[in-house]
Amino acid sequence: MVVARWGRWAAGLAGLLLPLAFAPFNWYPLAFVLLAILMFLCEGCHPREAAWRGFWFGFAAFAAGAYWIYISIHLFGGAPVIIAGILMLGLYCVMAVYLALMAAAATAVSLMPALRWCLVWPALFTGFEWLRSFLFSGFPWLTLGYGQIDGPLAVWAPIAGVHGISFVTVMLAGGLLTLMRGGLQARVAAAGLITAIVVATVMAEQSRWIKPVGDALQVSLVQGSITQDQKWRPEQLRPTLELYKRLTFAQDADLVIWPEVAVPALASQVQDFLASVAVQARAKGQQIYLGILTLDRDRNQYRNSIIGLGQHTDQYHKRHLVPFGEFFPVPDFARRWMRSMDLPNQDTLAGSDEQSPLPLGNLRLAPTICYEDAYGAEQLGFLPAANILINVSNDAWFGDSIAAHQHLQIARMRALETGRFMLRTTNTGITAIISPSGTIVARAPQFEPYVLSGAIQPYAGSTPYVRFGNWPVLLICLMLVVGIIGTRCILRPQSIKE
Repeated sequence: MVVARWGRWAAGLAGLLLPLAFAPFNWYPLAFVLLAILMFLCEGCHPREAAWRGFWFGFAAFAAGAYWIYISIHLFGGAPVIIAGILMLGLYCVMAVYLALMAAAATAVSLMPALRWCLVWPALFTGFEWLRSFLFSGFPWLTLGYGQIDGPLAVWAPIAGVHGISFVTVMLAGGLLTLMRGGLQARVAAAGLITAIVVATVMAEQSRWIKPVGDALQVSLVQGSITQDQKWRPEQLRPTLELYKRLTFAQDADLVIWPEVAVPALASQVQDFLASVAVQARAKGQQIYLGILTLDRDRNQYRNSIIGLGQHTDQYHKRHLVPFGEFFPVPDFARRWMRSMDLPNQDTLAGSDEQSPLPLGNLRLAPTICYEDAYGAEQLGFLPAANILINVSNDAWFGDSIAAHQHLQIARMRALETGRFMLRTTNTGITAIISPSGTIVARAPQFEPYVLSGAIQPYAGSTPYVRFGNWPVLLICLMLVVGIIGTRCILRPQSIKE
């Protein structure tokens, strides 16, 4: 009776606690408990009520775990409080709808609770989480598997990716709930399932799919630490250029990386500066890749780019743009009208999906800009050709919030999934060198100018995730849902006749 009356509040409270399973708190076992609570709260509910409980779980989780969206939209984006609030709440509601639909679907068909908790919930949760990662541009933040990067389930990353970890996490939560609430036979089956997962996890830890290639490289990641409210002031341009140049050539490195839009100007506006840096880089035998805005003259639109200075002058242009920040998710006719009015924050031009890895001698780098590294499947196009992952970002947009820690956790997952070093260079932090095991080898302090240097080993080879992507996990989810629900629908008419 208490659960029926307070179920939505309890679901909201559980969701409110979910971000504690992610960075910077890293209480990863909490995810099992909170998912089990949500399953329990939805059991026996009408699908409509289960949807509401799933909705409030999701809304509270994103309100607590992605509150920093308001900081970027209002404080640094300049949007009025009301507009920033509407956009923020709108995003939370959209994200919560995925949880609502999942909870409703999980309770829509009459099944044994243990079967629902251990098989249907993991399949549906993972499927809707995957949809959330790309539908309507996608928002893959707080994907459940990221929170397990420091736990034993992390070994599944190179096999099944972050969504595979989510699947196993929810399955274990269902198994634990069955051990506490199921009948004798269900408890025995749940114990067997948990044992099988533990054994498979231990075996997965022994697997190796990558091998070193070439010699170790000395790298330097330059963190300029220019605050967002100062970055684009005209008087700040020259000091910024001098700072990055000084920090760059104070180190001896094979590869130097600057953060996203490190130079607060169009590349065409600072050609003399870039040319002088390129000459000095070639003289020292260094290759520099830096973030800067470039101009597509044919379309008269900006691109968020990485350009090379030194032996290689190749470029990469950001493909996955930020809605409302870099493009307006509106119809073409409205977009053309906005451009004709010369409104601020006009659309940035997205880069082609068919771009090549960036060269470094005989090696190749897989580049991402900003939150592109949150879309793991999109990065697979550079692999297995690429030997190193690089991400340039500017998390100064989110101030001193938990966003930078969450973003670093996502970058760690990409390194673990692909079996490659990840070089993450940011404006104000958290700049880090991440090993193929997802371990942070070195990190720079936040909010201060810093050059993070270290030696890394390039790798070659394909993990199962690099080879097959998310498809094996999605196929398993589809087979479980169709198989269990289909079998139930076939057997139910027979039981009625009997």
